[in-house]
Amino acid sequence: MTAPAPAPSFDARPLTEPVDPAAVRAFAAELRSRRTSGMAVSSIIAIVAVSIAGLVMLPILFTVVLSLAASTGSPGAAAIPLVLIVLLAAAVGVLIWMAVRNGQATRYRLHRFAQANGMTYEPRVDDPPLPGMIFQLGRSRLATDLVRGSHPRFVEFGNYQYTVQSGKNSTTYRWGYVAVKLDVPLPNIVLDATGNNGFGSNLPASFQRAQRLSLEGDFDRHFTLYCPEGYEQDALYLFTPDIMARFIDNAAQLDVEIVDDWLFLYTQRKASTLDPATWAWLFGAVGALLTKFDQWARWRDDRLAAQRTPPVTAGSSGGHALPFAPPVGLLTPPPGVAPQGRRLKRTGTWLPLIVVIGFAAFWLLTRWN
Repeated sequence: MTAPAPAPSFDARPLTEPVDPAAVRAFAAELRSRRTSGMAVSSIIAIVAVSIAGLVMLPILFTVVLSLAASTGSPGAAAIPLVLIVLLAAAVGVLIWMAVRNGQATRYRLHRFAQANGMTYEPRVDDPPLPGMIFQLGRSRLATDLVRGSHPRFVEFGNYQYTVQSGKNSTTYRWGYVAVKLDVPLPNIVLDATGNNGFGSNLPASFQRAQRLSLEGDFDRHFTLYCPEGYEQDALYLFTPDIMARFIDNAAQLDVEIVDDWLFLYTQRKASTLDPATWAWLFGAVGALLTKFDQWARWRDDRLAAQRTPPVTAGSSGGHALPFAPPVGLLTPPPGVAPQGRRLKRTGTWLPLIVVIGFAAFWLLTRWN
């Protein structure tokens, strides 16, 4: 196992140093001016909800005050509930104002952090077009606080959420992620980190056990690796001992997915945050892996060459050897992945079924007893 790679130096001061309120307001106004698609759907829903609540509650409030005044004969006593409601509304308003102000300051700090480190900041992207497993689920898909760098290759740090509907109930799932652009498409490979699992895997997808590949050394203690059937040798080519050591030393608490020409690191806490320690951790993990991605660029899928190049038979040359060698380009597979290696085969989760069977068995036992 190699020594952990040191975290690359970066300027974390903008994350914590005081900010100028005027600069924060100017940046918030700039972000609002960038929106060309009109008011956000969430803002429209909030305005409609507040308006409906006002239209419903105000008549009820005045009716209650008039009733109390008539029954007690004291307008002052009847006004007490009104005063309490006004104070409560004022407190809620102050809390909303503080939340908005803190959100603006957070976005401004992340913007300055990105600038100080040669990166860019984007406050939100609806339904981001990324191929990772978490980006294909649910509805109301939203990535926020995206910090992007382009050298030595494109890297994006962000927070992501989506909502899954189950009957009348809905659950919102939140992730932090790092997306790294690779040089060539690679087979779909998942590393399920064992260190962040609870009762089973924390990943939102499960994969057929036939695709599980055991690697040498301590790697299996830290990750469960899945690769498409038939791509075991390709996974061994990609995950050489030095690369396995990098993942163990720097990404053992992160789930990893390679899909198309992307590598994703997943965590169930915010990746884009004001915490300098989180940035040091993620920058260190990415920096340690970037130095090994160049050798991945040389990988080619031999299955594509077999599909694109027709076999040369004796009949095709009149029974004699060809007078010239086929061009090298016909023998070298192009960058890409054959269809059978582009996506892992998934399987349904058994946990909900086990829970239902358990409740049914418990109910039957209680009835019989």
